[in-house]
Amino acid sequence: MYETVLLPTDGSEAMETVVEHARDVAERRDAEVRVLYVVDDRAFLTLDDERIPEVTDELCEEGERATDEAAAAFEGVDVTTEIRQGNPADEILAAADESDADLVVMGTHGADPTRNMLGSVSQKVVTLSSVPVLTVNIAEIDDEPSALDAAIEANDD
Repeated sequence: MYETVLLPTDGSEAMETVVEHARDVAERRDAEVRVLYVVDDRAFLTLDDERIPEVTDELCEEGERATDEAAAAFEGVDVTTEIRQGNPADEILAAADESDADLVVMGTHGADPTRNMLGSVSQKVVTLSSVPVLTVNIAEIDDEPSALDAAIEANDD
């Protein structure tokens, strides 16, 4: 069922959990994995034109580190890496189509149910993807309780 898994990464430490899920699927299904990093060029809108090449180079280096790190976790699995530039959601969707991915495994920051359930990139991918998308919550746990936790605690008193 799942022959090709697309794994978008942002290079954060929180991606370890997402990589574990993708690795589990890939190993169980003998699937290949395509690790993707997107240089978000929307941030360039506020940069001076002469700074864009420097920033692009830095972000591509970060992308190489992130994709290499994620790919290293897939011992015994066929893995390829790719770096793209553009709007992350659009590039993830395009990469899924171009690689004939059967599944996209990506992180989301959906810790606080009073906010949008998924990050904007994850939400767009889930909404527009022609293949299943497995989202893994990578929200960092704050010392402060979430709004939901605070409400539950207040009701318990």
